[in-house]
Amino acid sequence: MNVSHPKQYLYNLRKKENSWRLAWSQRTFRKKMALGIALNIPVLIFFPFFFQYIEQRPGTRLHDILLDQIRTSNVSYIIFFMIWSMALLTLIRAASQPRIFITFIYSFFLLSLSRIITITLVALAPPQDLIPLIDPLSNAFYGKSFVTKDLFYSGHVATQFLMFLCLQKRVDKILAAVSTVSVAILVLVQHVHYSIDVIAAPLFAFLCFAAGRHMATRGIEF
Repeated sequence: MNVSHPKQYLYNLRKKENSWRLAWSQRTFRKKMALGIALNIPVLIFFPFFFQYIEQRPGTRLHDILLDQIRTSNVSYIIFFMIWSMALLTLIRAASQPRIFITFIYSFFLLSLSRIITITLVALAPPQDLIPLIDPLSNAFYGKSFVTKDLFYSGHVATQFLMFLCLQKRVDKILAAVSTVSVAILVLVQHVHYSIDVIAAPLFAFLCFAAGRHMATRGIEF
């Protein structure tokens, strides 16, 4: 009888419990986790109102040489599958590794805040031949109508890259990297973003990750 798998499962379960027990035993971790969650709640509540506001304002349509070369196609379901598959994987890893959990919630808060700022400052009109992106889960934060002007920078690409940065296992990082590149290409294929939105997204994600990780993990033992 092969007992290696049950033993490995029990080992991983104990390791998960010990990781959270160690983190939770520290007052700094408890305070930072509560603060991180508290910071995200008002931002998520604010998003639908913000997106509906930007949808009403005028914007500049860019002449995007790269985007003009790409034939428009509806790839919503592929984008949806890739985004939420990675979200599920990140959630599973975060449930077992408090470092990933707390780093992600702080980084995501900074990412959301930075997008509010950049979208407000850079008023763009949607690309020509845009095909609305079908994503029932993401659209829950967008309000009643489809939003086309949340452009600079791409939240889909930035969030995928943020997951890549937060994940720790080699296989997980490979999957996240493939997903990031794929989503970056696919949002251009669907013309829901300009190329500059996609190119800028990883840079902003990295900056938010670096700051978020410092804020979240400083003074905590994992």
